Amino acid sequence: MFYFGIEHEVAFLNQEGKFADFTHTKFADFAQIVEKLPTYPSDYPQLRVGDAGIKQKRWYIEGFERFADSDQPIDCSAKGIEIRTTIHTTIQGAVKELSESFHLLREVAESFGYIPVLASFNPYKTVFSPQPPLNDYEIKQLQAYPDEQTANIYMVSYGPDLNISVADMSTERLIDIGQKLTYYSPYIVPFTYSSPFYDGSLWEGLSVRTFIRTGKRSATLVFVEKAEQLILSVPSLTKVARIPAEIGRIEFKAFDSCDDFNIYGALLALLKGLILDETLQGRVTTPDTALHELSAKEGFDNEDIFNNAKKVIQAAELALNNDPDLKLLTPLKVMLEQRNSKSHKLIEMFQKLGSIEEVLRKTYQD
Repeated sequence: MFYFGIEHEVAFLNQEGKFADFTHTKFADFAQIVEKLPTYPSDYPQLRVGDAGIKQKRWYIEGFERFADSDQPIDCSAKGIEIRTTIHTTIQGAVKELSESFHLLREVAESFGYIPVLASFNPYKTVFSPQPPLNDYEIKQLQAYPDEQTANIYMVSYGPDLNISVADMSTERLIDIGQKLTYYSPYIVPFTYSSPFYDGSLWEGLSVRTFIRTGKRSATLVFVEKAEQLILSVPSLTKVARIPAEIGRIEFKAFDSCDDFNIYGALLALLKGLILDETLQGRVTTPDTALHELSAKEGFDNEDIFNNAKKVIQAAELALNNDPDLKLLTPLKVMLEQRNSKSHKLIEMFQKLGSIEEVLRKTYQD
């Protein structure tokens, strides 16, 4: 029995048509949007609320929490709004719920003058520097959690978490799958490339997000039940589940964001196929930085990346066999055949329009 969930980060243009980020967007600006969105009591306990209480709904503000001298947050630098789905037994169910939640978010956001746009990396800001600078308490907190020290990356990058779990899978098998997905990550992430902008212009590749985050942030995260099941690595491959619903979850974190949610459906089918597959032997605990950097620059134009992506798709097809989810892989096969990604389209539009904002306005059209 498989279970599926999707977390998707949304960026916005503000009332002036500027990219709405932490430099000129306050927590309250996004909070007024989230406040107007519905709460579904039946979502809990499967959705985590968290200590700060920011995650009360299917939508919440993604950002960097600030503290004074205790674990009570006093502020939050805002980056955008994240949508998360509840747990589904079908891929289509998760994609459908994400689409419905996105349409609700867009409706409410537009009433406040905010337009959702596809961004996987902030097109203008290259780093996040907390203002005011971190105090002693915050520095100590961050030092305790190595992955939290990469706020300078996650505050300028946007991406999905695709969650998949299998009933009653052993911890050993779970970790093995995590290592497998981490190994094959550089070959499957180009299906989502959508971050060709950097520092106000075109970057020299297809995914600046992949180029910058790899090696510092996890490609895959596996949620285990107890601390003694953790395997130590930086970035982490394993994490202790914070609520029972997270135990046994495999979270793939390396994809860029997609504005066609059917691609998430295709990718979940691919991950499902890779879990079922027993032919692919590659395993690593931490992502291969150099390989991801090559992938980020060249995508499927690189023969090694292309051939391995083909091998991965074929293995997933074989493993899915007669599973109805097999047909969900079709868009990926088309992309691979055309050696194409969203970044190619965004670059082409930018060359015609000459304005990043004008290009971003044309995302999420459907």
